[in-house]
Amino acid sequence: MTLGAVSLVTDVSAEMVTALLPLYLVVGLGMSPLAFGALDGLYQGASVLSRLVGGHLADRARRRKLVAGTGYALSAGCKLALLAATTPWAVGAVLAADRTGKGLRTAPRDALISLSSPDDEQGRAFGVHRAMDTTGALLGPLVAVAVLWAAHDGYDAVFVVSFCAAALGVVLLMLFVREHSTERSAALERSRQPRRQRDALRTLLRTAGLPRLCLIAGLLGVVTVSDSFLYLLLQRRLDLPAPYFPLLPVGAAAGFLLLAVPLGRLADRIGRRLVFLAGHGALLTAYALLLTPWAGGPITAAFVLILLGAFYAATDGVLMAAAGPLPPPELKASGLALVQTAGALARFAGSLLFGAAWMYLGPDGALTAAAAGLALALAVVAILHRRSPA
Repeated sequence: MTLGAVSLVTDVSAEMVTALLPLYLVVGLGMSPLAFGALDGLYQGASVLSRLVGGHLADRARRRKLVAGTGYALSAGCKLALLAATTPWAVGAVLAADRTGKGLRTAPRDALISLSSPDDEQGRAFGVHRAMDTTGALLGPLVAVAVLWAAHDGYDAVFVVSFCAAALGVVLLMLFVREHSTERSAALERSRQPRRQRDALRTLLRTAGLPRLCLIAGLLGVVTVSDSFLYLLLQRRLDLPAPYFPLLPVGAAAGFLLLAVPLGRLADRIGRRLVFLAGHGALLTAYALLLTPWAGGPITAAFVLILLGAFYAATDGVLMAAAGPLPPPELKASGLALVQTAGALARFAGSLLFGAAWMYLGPDGALTAAAAGLALALAVVAILHRRSPA
């Protein structure tokens, strides 16, 4: 619960900035939409490799809380650094550092969650955490709007409040989160024999079920369309005025919040990989709805947002719950980082492919190709799951 509170206030801070980025960069600093698109790609992809670094450092130093705290502190400092960044690419450098902090903290944080929960309650634990995290994602844009209204469109005021929220998250982590360990991991933590990075990687690749889970995350990730593209498709279908565009991600986040804990508990009961696959089935259904003739109706749009929230509720924390029991305790963070990186790299590649398909096939053609690819990937993963249920 404490880690959930840390993530809640940190996500309030992060989403305050994220909600304002398009307006601040394009209107406030004069960045072209094309340049903003490149910067957004950097912002989303900067955390990919730092996840592996964070996981390795946390396991090697046996200080998961310290590494996670460093990542949180780096991101908090970046919020304050935005006050001094006055050019678009200076802002880009700060945002890249912010995402690096996110990458550093993600695997150690998830390792702390996994080590503090019994194997048969991993889905519930990650579900609770993701629900609290998503609460912060819901509140962040609302806080940003309130600050802008009170400060008469003062971006600097938003950055200061964002920094304060992020700093509160660091304080909560350092004062109230403890390093948890099972009896098994406690014995290993006392071992003084260093483990070389090559040996650690070899151990993880030989860990039963872990390489297969990385493959599954990668196969499905490469055919997962970025949220931004889905929101743009919805906006086109609905002919939604620009001021109402931010309501689309809020709607998906609300669905995620409502379903994260129930689906996490369900995953503990019937199997995490099964729920993970069902989540991608919900995403495939959302693609299909967007391709129907009645996709421009508000009811269909509401169903698409609910399905998108269900997709994240059934995959984000559930994937970590499936991976959590697999690595040895002394390599917990590294193992989780390996799975996260496989999925993140695949989704980054998938975004590039979908963007290219949009240019050459149009939005409907690109979405049709993505739906076909996802259906094929689900069939392949279902076969892998049948051979190794978990």
